[in-house]
Amino acid sequence: MNPVAIEYGNGSFTVMLPDRCDILGMDPVPPLPNPRRAIEQSLSHPLGGLPFDAVVGDVRKPRGAVTVAVAVADNTRPVPYDAEREDGILLPLLLRLRRSGIENRNVTIIVATGTHSPTSLEWKRRSFGQAIVGSYRIVDHDCAAPDLRFLDVVDGAPVKINREFLAADLRMVTGLVEPHFMAGFSGGRKTVCPGLAGLETTLRFHGPDYMDSPGATNLSTGQNPCHAFALAVAKKAGVHFSVNAVLNSEMRLSSVYSGDLESAHAAAMETVKRAAAIPARREYDIVLTHGGRVAVNHYQSAKAVFAAIPVVRRGGTVILAAWSGESEPVGKKEYRELMASLREGVPGAFSARLKSDTWRFVPDQWQTQKWDQFFRKIGSFDRLIYCTTNIGRGELEALPGRNGYEFAGGQSPSIREMVQNALDRTLREAADKGAAPTMAYLKDGPYGIPLLRPEGDPPA
Repeated sequence: MNPVAIEYGNGSFTVMLPDRCDILGMDPVPPLPNPRRAIEQSLSHPLGGLPFDAVVGDVRKPRGAVTVAVAVADNTRPVPYDAEREDGILLPLLLRLRRSGIENRNVTIIVATGTHSPTSLEWKRRSFGQAIVGSYRIVDHDCAAPDLRFLDVVDGAPVKINREFLAADLRMVTGLVEPHFMAGFSGGRKTVCPGLAGLETTLRFHGPDYMDSPGATNLSTGQNPCHAFALAVAKKAGVHFSVNAVLNSEMRLSSVYSGDLESAHAAAMETVKRAAAIPARREYDIVLTHGGRVAVNHYQSAKAVFAAIPVVRRGGTVILAAWSGESEPVGKKEYRELMASLREGVPGAFSARLKSDTWRFVPDQWQTQKWDQFFRKIGSFDRLIYCTTNIGRGELEALPGRNGYEFAGGQSPSIREMVQNALDRTLREAADKGAAPTMAYLKDGPYGIPLLRPEGDPPA
């Protein structure tokens, strides 16, 4: 048996894995030795488009009257924003605006929440630092706000976007580029759509046809309708400048790309693809994974299990450790109801329900659809073991999958006990059937994407 550390929230715990377990992980990527200098160089030498000073100078208004909207990611993305950090990407951008003659009072930071819940003041202080919170106006996007502005019709869908963002003289986006199980990659255009979009626009971006597309998956953009739609919306919105952070497996800044919306994001995506793609030669009977810092709730944990799809065989078991420590540890009411109803059906049947004439759109149905695609692959709701200490036993019991509390005693079991016992019992049950199960541990959770390449296949 070998000890391995499993990420859980901001910490980790250790379990023992059998010697025959394959550990699938990304190659190490070093952090930037001088992140502040790298950020400044990125801002000074943007990719594509105009230099930063020229972007600001292109506005035909007195500098003191120029308004700027800076879109930032919400609490579902571990973007290094904190002004106190050497790798904080936001303060250098804001200081450049100030040096250009733009007043702090004319800069609005918009948290691109999409359809997620508003962020708390505590989170803003912790994420941005007092130097930013105390000097700039920060607001959360509201996808149901009555004053969203109509932008255009894209792919037959009327698009509405955050009014303050569109009204600004300069529109800038920032974010983290990592694998995304619908859009291929996060960041860039996605900060605008769905980050700053209205609910009806999100319905198209997360519509059942888009979600069912084979191209709507991790590390994919070429035939990805989600990517194409989001990019078209962001281009129509008119983004003047972007800053894209890339983190390594230790959540430290490993590269940063600034400049034109498409050029800077394309460079970041290429870097992420090289680092995140993990070649795999087989499917496994048992896959152990974790939600990392992404899994702030059950809703976000879908990203972790979806990444396991290429390497878990039909009838196999996935054991997931997910922190799920947000104020709503499962998700919104609509999501909880959708997931409860998913369990009442047959794995793989949810998409057909969404496409029926009698179905009425429900927010968060897209995440349930992705969960259903995962369950369709493994063939049973009970082949997922969801381990967490932050969702109550009763709430977890109502969701698809086996309740991790089944595998631990006492009122307050540890996550280590839960995962270790689940693993040991799964291995023992296979041994009792006379089988020697194959097993893999995805040590990077949702950040590393295994790509199945059977023996003899050339590398992609």
